[in-house]
Amino acid sequence: MPTTDRPFPLEPTPVHVPDEILDDLRRRLELTRWPDDVGNEDRYYGVDAVYLRELVEHWRTGYDWRKAEAAINAYEHYHVDIDGVPVHFMRRPGTGPDPTPLILTHGWPWTFWHWSKVVDPLADPAAHGGDPAEAFDVIVPSLPGFGFSSPLPRHPGMNFWKVADVWHTLMTDVLGHRRYAAAGCDVGALVCGQLGHKYAGELYGIHIGSGQKLTMFNGDRAWDLSGGRPIPDGLPAHVHARVVELDRRFAAHLAAHVLGPSTLAYGLTDSPAGMLAWILERWIKWSANDGDVETVFTKDDLLTHAMIYWVTNSIGTSIRTYANNNRYPWTPSHDRWPRVEAPTGITFVAHENPPGVTTADRVQHFLDSDRAPWYNHVNLTVHERGGHFIPWEIPEEWVDDLRRTFRGRRHD
Repeated sequence: MPTTDRPFPLEPTPVHVPDEILDDLRRRLELTRWPDDVGNEDRYYGVDAVYLRELVEHWRTGYDWRKAEAAINAYEHYHVDIDGVPVHFMRRPGTGPDPTPLILTHGWPWTFWHWSKVVDPLADPAAHGGDPAEAFDVIVPSLPGFGFSSPLPRHPGMNFWKVADVWHTLMTDVLGHRRYAAAGCDVGALVCGQLGHKYAGELYGIHIGSGQKLTMFNGDRAWDLSGGRPIPDGLPAHVHARVVELDRRFAAHLAAHVLGPSTLAYGLTDSPAGMLAWILERWIKWSANDGDVETVFTKDDLLTHAMIYWVTNSIGTSIRTYANNNRYPWTPSHDRWPRVEAPTGITFVAHENPPGVTTADRVQHFLDSDRAPWYNHVNLTVHERGGHFIPWEIPEEWVDDLRRTFRGRRHD
C-alpha cells in the first residue's frame, strides 16, 4: 500500500510562540550591554561588533517572527513523547506511487529548518523535474533538547547514539514503518551512522554529509582535533595555513561545548545578543560564503534559526549534546565490519577539505583513510561549491546525491 494511502497516526499541531515570549525578547534586545571591540575589524578576536549590532537592530525593529512562523507552518508539525523524550517533527507527505519514509537529522547550530530547501523536492520530485517514483515521505525532527523538542528534564545525558534509538522508535513503533531511509549532517550524520550500525536491517540506507567514525567523541581529549600534537615542522605553507584555519574554525567550539556547556549556557540563555554572537560565528566560519555570510543566509534566515533556539530556551541543552557524546562513549552493538552495514552515501564539500587535500582527491583521500572501512559506502560524491550546511547551501546537489544513494534500494 502506498504510504500516503495509510492514515497518518498523529494529529498535527502548528508551531506557535506566545506573544509574551516575543515581548520579553524585544525588551532584552533593547537592554543589550555591549563590550568594547576595538581592533576587531578583521574578526581576529571573533564576531565583530559592527555586524552583530546591525543584526541585533534588525532583530529588534525589522524582523518578523510571525512571517517566519507562517512559512514553517506551511508544513505539518507533530509532537510526541517517546519514553520521556519530547520529539517535535515537521512532515511533508510524499507525492508519488510509493513514497519511501525518510528521516532527516540536523546538527549544531542547525535547526530542523535548515532542511527546508530540500523537503519539497524530496517529497514531490515530479514538481521539481524529478521522477515521482523517487518520492519520499519526509520526516524532519528537532533533535531532543533542540528547538521545539524541549525542554528535556528527564534525559540530561542525551547524545547522538541515544537519539538514534529514539528515532528508530519514532519511525517504526510510532509511525509504523517496517523499513525507512535516513539522512543527516553534522551531529545528524553520527545519528544516521548509529542507525546504520545498530538497525541496518530495518534501513534502506543512509546518506550523510561526512564520514566520521562513531568513536569520534570517545577519549580524554575528544575536544582537541589535533590530539595534543603540535603542527609538524616543514609543512608546505598552504598546508600549514589550512591546519591553522581549521583549528580556528573548530577548536574553541569543541573545547567549550565538551568541557563547559553549562557554564557557557548561563550567558547564552540570558542574552539574545550573546547567543546570536556564539552561533553566528559558526554560520560565518562554516558556510562557504567568501567573506559575506549573507550570500548564504539572509538576515531573516539567520534570525529565524536563532529564534528557534531562543524562544524554546534550548541553547543550553543543545550544547550539552557535545559533552554527553564524550561522557557516554559510543560502544558497538556488534563486532561486524563495516561497522555501519547499511548502504551509505556521503556528500563531501570543498570548504571542508582536509589540509593538503584537493577537491579532486577528496574521495580517494577518504577511501585511503581509516574511516572508509567503517562504512558500506555505495555513493561518494564531492562538490567544489557548498559549505558545512550542505542541504541549505547546495540543495540541488544534495537532493541529487541522496536520490542516487537510494536508487534501486527502496523495495524489500
